[in-house]
Amino acid sequence: MQPQDLIRDALEAVARKSRLGIGDLLIRGFLAGGLLAYSTSLVLIVLSQGLPPVAGAILFPVGFVILVLLGLELATGNFALFPAGVAGGRASWSGMLRNWSWVYLGNLAGSLCYAGLFYLAVTNCGASASGAIGDLAKQIALRKTVSYAALGFRGWETAFVKGLLCNWMVTLGAVLALASRSTLGKVAAMWLPIMTFFAHGYEHSIVNMFVIPAGRMFGAQLSVAQWWLWNQLPVTLGNIVSGALLTGLALYWTHAPATPPAFDSRIEAEEAAPVNVLRDLANAGS
Repeated sequence: MQPQDLIRDALEAVARKSRLGIGDLLIRGFLAGGLLAYSTSLVLIVLSQGLPPVAGAILFPVGFVILVLLGLELATGNFALFPAGVAGGRASWSGMLRNWSWVYLGNLAGSLCYAGLFYLAVTNCGASASGAIGDLAKQIALRKTVSYAALGFRGWETAFVKGLLCNWMVTLGAVLALASRSTLGKVAAMWLPIMTFFAHGYEHSIVNMFVIPAGRMFGAQLSVAQWWLWNQLPVTLGNIVSGALLTGLALYWTHAPATPPAFDSRIEAEEAAPVNVLRDLANAGS
């Protein structure tokens, strides 16, 4: 597949995503967050057994691959696809923000749900100590928050930069998933950039929705405010910047179709349909 064909398929994917209802966005976001958390907990188990970090990096992409093959919604991938879709006339600005907001919320809910279930599984529903897995989760949570806080604004900047570098690779994985028609080809195309970012130890906002709350459950002494101020906020902003500029818009601008399609007004019409129905009912009642 040529790069131009890849971008054309990405624009079509954005058009489909723009038509999803809020319920679908939440469900698909919830499942994606849970599955990515599942693969992150796999890494915790591997590392707690004394294996080198590269082993965790090799295994981590399994969650990303599963959620993409199932057509689920991951906010970090959409941080690249939707800016390209807006530039290509397949989505509106309001549709982009709508998707990002509901998917991010769904990812958060799924990550927190799995974090709670993982804690219960490791501790036998609170009856046993968490052992090496819990200790590792605590260390990671503190390293991702308190360690940045100790550096002041430099720590905030560091979290932002690591978030930027992370999602450059993650969004390439989301785009490259469209490069092959075969399942094996899709898996290979996604695996390489996801493994690369994880091996570097960069910051992924959705992964952190699991690993930091899980660390708190296992006893890490940090507050929700510290989590969001020193990690979740700067990392999310970094993920957005790199996804939109370094992947989505950059690839669109250099490989855009020769005749980009006109914006499909039906997308906005479908988004506004529930509002129109309520307005018509109000008018009828009056």
